Amino acid sequence: MSTLFLTHETGLAHVTPPGHPEQVARLEAIYKALRDPDFDALDRRIAPAAAPEEVLRCHTAEHMNTIRAATPESGSAGLDPDTFMAPDSWKAAMHAIGGVEAAVDAVLAGEAANAFIAMRPPGHHAEHQKAMGFCLFGTVAIAAKYALDARSLSRVAVLDFDVHHGNGTQDLLWDEARAMFVSSHQMPLYPGSGAANETGAHGQIVNLPLTSGSGGHEMRTAWETALEQARDFAPELILVSAGFDAHRDDPLAGLNWTEADFAWITHAICDLAEDCCDGRVVSSLEGGYDLTALGQSVAAHVRVLMERGE
Repeated sequence: MSTLFLTHETGLAHVTPPGHPEQVARLEAIYKALRDPDFDALDRRIAPAAAPEEVLRCHTAEHMNTIRAATPESGSAGLDPDTFMAPDSWKAAMHAIGGVEAAVDAVLAGEAANAFIAMRPPGHHAEHQKAMGFCLFGTVAIAAKYALDARSLSRVAVLDFDVHHGNGTQDLLWDEARAMFVSSHQMPLYPGSGAANETGAHGQIVNLPLTSGSGGHEMRTAWETALEQARDFAPELILVSAGFDAHRDDPLAGLNWTEADFAWITHAICDLAEDCCDGRVVSSLEGGYDLTALGQSVAAHVRVLMERGE
């Protein structure tokens, strides 16, 4: 089977103010990296738009309507000092959610072994009623609820290796016993959550704080233990919040991962998926702000997904 790659042109229309790290050029760097002939076998699809009601799987109607009403006619509108709306940001967010849900459908149907969705804005910081950290809606958490409620799965795991703690995903899945959430992240660092004693209402949340300056050895040690816990949880689908800002060249953090580390964690996730859920992995872009490192790290991640999906 193949690996799916889903994206949509609205991801390029979510324009942030000049100098903002979460910029259009991030997607352009990924597109450039994946134009290499190594990736010719990707099954490239257009990410469909989700119905707005999909947002309500995790967020309140008040939050959804507030975000929609904040859409400017031109330029940008700030929701907080970090998080902005452009005229097409709402559309981009709907295609991000729709892309991950479409990938869930395709992987569950056996149309593909796994998938990577490259869309903006990212999602893992958005809480029930709060946009923050460049994120409007909890894209991956919404997809987890979609898999559980619309596709009738019993257990889903969400694995997050972005350098910043996925506080939004944690908030959205805190009370969801059917969803395990594992996050590795630099600590202390924005948003300030993610201590090891934050374990969810059902003990289904695992936080792996990593110290500034640490690298692949520390990451691998932490994830090896967490993945054994995930194996005991026996998910029927694995969703990945794939942030690449733990790279040693990233300007927003201080971990020292390399492309080889992103390849390692992708292999480890695929090992878990093969043991638990017939290899079903759906990965969605989160952070990564050095453009060269982002392109190279996404390429390493997708290359492993393709190798393991053959």
